[in-house]
Amino acid sequence: MSEDPARDGNGGRPGEFDLIKTYFAPLAGDPGSLGLTDDAAVLTPVPGSDLVLTKDVLAADRHFFADDPPEAIAAKALRVNLSDLAAKGASPRGYLLGLALPQDWTEDWLVRFTRGLAADQAAYDITLLGGDTICSGDGLQISITAIGEVPNGKAVRRSGAKPGDILFITGTVGDAAAGLKVLLDKSFSAESGLSLHDERHVIDRYLLPRPRMALTGALRARATAALDVSDGLIADAGHMAVASGVDLVIDLARVPVSPALRQLRANSPKAFAACLNGGDDYEILSFVPADQADGFVAEAARAGCPVTPIGRAEQGSGAVRFENADELSGHLQGPGFRHF
Repeated sequence: MSEDPARDGNGGRPGEFDLIKTYFAPLAGDPGSLGLTDDAAVLTPVPGSDLVLTKDVLAADRHFFADDPPEAIAAKALRVNLSDLAAKGASPRGYLLGLALPQDWTEDWLVRFTRGLAADQAAYDITLLGGDTICSGDGLQISITAIGEVPNGKAVRRSGAKPGDILFITGTVGDAAAGLKVLLDKSFSAESGLSLHDERHVIDRYLLPRPRMALTGALRARATAALDVSDGLIADAGHMAVASGVDLVIDLARVPVSPALRQLRANSPKAFAACLNGGDDYEILSFVPADQADGFVAEAARAGCPVTPIGRAEQGSGAVRFENADELSGHLQGPGFRHF
């Protein structure tokens, strides 16, 4: 018989309060978390700052695979929220975690999951503030509410673009969607000409988003609108165009892609177009006035987060058009990722 009453009747696993004390309280370093000993956190914003709040819910076999490494699941759950903060120009302050564990959860899995959270907390200077843990009736589910801070009135919205603004993007796009295709369809790599190195690259991009926190200062200083690419490049660019009341022209010859995606484009333009708009990139799209573009590029480079100009805003009401589409013509329709 277990000597710990909290483990009795739970298959030798820790009970709710022991679980919080052992695994989650060590992640709660902000005084406002109250050491996870109360029912809510108490947070005092830095004077002169606005709070920015965002939430993402991730479900097993919908946003990740149930047998993915626990460290990668933890990192993805936190990073997709950090990406939203980055697009607003906000610095991370803390997060709330809702964790619905499946019936067959193990303590080893939880150890690895919390290690993943701890590693990303250190990497991105954020701390756990509170949350809730339950037993799920339908597989693993993770809900994170991230809280950031931005100087008063400086949060960058998706709706501020003006005609003449230049559209920039960080990093490369399409890799994460290609990684998902590799994992779902064993014949995809062979048919698309992807090497083993290409496979590893795109799977890594699917498992581990790279939130562009280093770009927040440049966004606050220069951008008129910004958004992270979660639903797909074309879909999310369209969201910005509609919100800003402008038309958008994207030069597909300038869209930055990895060598793996260049190979995919050469062998299967249809699959390439689907990946380009497949989502899960978590790169930052931003509009910048033309006379601010050089300064934005320079600031982004100094921050170690290079950006690429890929289009422009024009007078209009939300249409997205393409230049240099070439063999992609006819494959660029579709709404991007949709939950429903």
